Amino acid sequence: MIFKVYYQENIKEVAVREHTHTIYVEADSIREARFKIKDKPYNVEYVEPVTGAYYEYEKQNNPDFKVLELG
Repeated sequence: MIFKVYYQENIKEVAVREHTHTIYVEADSIREARFKIKDKPYNVEYVEPVTGAYYEYEKQNNPDFKVLELG
């Protein structure tokens, strides 16, 4: 399953919508997605599953759609 992770680039940065970035992570659960990026210096705001029509929309309409290959 693919998850969309909303985050701030600096772990000490307060969450502000205008500074929010997103990445896509493949994992079996939200918990696993968070675990896969725990070593990154990100302030994670929210993690949501991307499935069905939402997945197709993101894949077609988001030029930054790249699923991270994390171990």
